[in-house]
Amino acid sequence: MAKRRKVGNLLGLAVLSTVSARPMHPYEMASLMRARGKDHDMDIKWGSLYTVVGNLQKHGYLAVEGSAREGARPERTVYRITDEGRDELADWVRELIAVPERERPRFEAGLSVLGALGPDETARLLAERLAALDREIADARAALAAETEVPRLFLIEADYDLAIRSAEADWVRGFLAEIEDGSLPGLDLWRTFHETGRVPPEIAELAERGAPRK
Repeated sequence: MAKRRKVGNLLGLAVLSTVSARPMHPYEMASLMRARGKDHDMDIKWGSLYTVVGNLQKHGYLAVEGSAREGARPERTVYRITDEGRDELADWVRELIAVPERERPRFEAGLSVLGALGPDETARLLAERLAALDREIADARAALAAETEVPRLFLIEADYDLAIRSAEADWVRGFLAEIEDGSLPGLDLWRTFHETGRVPPEIAELAERGAPRK
């Protein structure tokens, strides 16, 4: 089970990782995190950066190193990571790597109420999704292949994302094929419901019973 952390916002993890290299002010942190694509790796709300930095300092994970001024810009506070911050960073990464946690993708939410659509419309939408996934996968493979000088360790999250998207595309392809070739169990009942507006008794009974817990 995931720990309850003093600063649980994943932006805090990104900040600690970024500042672990050297002290910097929040604007510099944001610029570097954007350059590294951290907003693609985790859900980051940039407007909360200063709040997160303040909370990290409050709990002893960051400390003020000094201040810096660039040209006519206002003076900015520079932060460094503390020993407690390095320990928290390492512990947080250990948990994220070792402890499986159920995540709720939007696609899964849509699948859970797929009965709202008919099979023909579903097939069309799945085909659209599959085409988009195939394009994204091709682009990601090309981008990874082009990074010949960067060690794989520093691209491992992109490698993982590619594997997840490829698995999703394979699943969508298989589900779409079952609808199109008529082999999906319950397809006739699904189609009848959308053609008549009446829920077949066997489907109604299953709906009342509920799904098994995940």
